[in-house]
This record gives sequence, C-alpha cells and structure tokens, in this order.
Amino acid sequence: MKKAKSTFLSARNIATLGILLALVIVLQAFGGSFSIGAVTLNFSLIPIALGALMLGPVGGAILGFANGVVVLVQVIQGVSPFYVLIWTYSPVVTTLICLLKTTVAGGVAGLVFRLIVKKNAYVATFVASALVPVINTALFVLGCLCMPDTIAMANTDGVNIFVFICVGLVTFNFFTELAVNLVVSPALHTVYRVVERQYYTNKAKKHALQEENK
Repeated sequence: MKKAKSTFLSARNIATLGILLALVIVLQAFGGSFSIGAVTLNFSLIPIALGALMLGPVGGAILGFANGVVVLVQVIQGVSPFYVLIWTYSPVVTTLICLLKTTVAGGVAGLVFRLIVKKNAYVATFVASALVPVINTALFVLGCLCMPDTIAMANTDGVNIFVFICVGLVTFNFFTELAVNLVVSPALHTVYRVVERQYYTNKAKKHALQEENK
C-alpha cells in the first residue's frame, strides 16, 4: 500500500496530474463544451480519460472530481439551461450528480485499465476511454431519474424531462462524447507513451555516457 502511494506521488505523476488538472479546468470553464439547444457536449472528459490511463484510478478520480466542482460552479451561475432546471428542482441531488458522475467515471476507468492493460494494452485503452463517457452519462441519467416525479416534469419549452433525457442526452450527447473519447484519448495516450519512452531512452543513454567518462 505504501509502495503504491509513493509511486503515485512521484515527481512525474504530480507534474502530469498538474497539467491534466489545468486542462480539465480550462476546458470545462472556458472552451471544453458547447451547447446545441439544451444539450451540452463536454470535451473536458478527454483529460479525465487520459488521467485514468496515465495515473490510474486515483488520478482519474481526482481529475473527475475537479471537473465536477467546476460544473457545479457553472450550474450555480446558471450556465446550462437544463442544469438550471434540475438545480431549481433539487439542489442536493444536482450537487451529488455534478460531483459524483465524473469522479466515479475517472476512478472506474483507471481501475479497469489497470486490470486489463497487462493482457492487452490496446483493448484496455479503448475500454477505459469508453467508460468515462458511459459512466458519466449513466450516473447523470440515473441521478435525474432519482428525483421525485422526474418523468412528469416538463422543461420551459413544454418538453417532458424524461423524454429529453432519453432522446437528447442518450442519443445525441452521449454518442458524440463517446466517439470523441474513443478517437482522441487513445491517440493522445499513444503520443504520451512514445514521448515517455524517448525520454527514458535518452536518460539511459546520458547515464551510460556519464558512467563511461568516469
């Protein structure tokens, strides 16, 4: 247990976490999402998936929680029309949805990646990348449906909330986020691994050269 903790708290991991954390906050707060009607596409899930791949469940969960905090602040500020609706209806459930959905998504994705990667790295990468939007959307929908009388609720346009969740979120929002994560996250992770191998190769060569000059 101590070994795992010290490994996670290595200088490289802390630096990687810091970069991804900044990316999560910037993407979510300033440009990681855009709205089409009442539906919001969230591209800040990409660094969460990357964190799960690079840093494991702890890193994925930390990044997911940071994303959730930013989302909660945006909800309170009234950025998203649909979030404003559910916030007005149930602030407590909305807070739990915001904080838990990406936290759990990042943690579970990191855990699944660690379990599969030794058997097949490619499968592990794609499965973990897919799990982030899958779990994020599933927990969001589940949280909304846990609100009393959700099926009977209607938004400002007179559209039934249950229908909006099933059609707007599950069909359009979810599949778009899933496609983006499946393409971008594995590609960026591959680039990261190549750079990492090059770094350690150069470091080993430098060390060997220093040993020869002694």
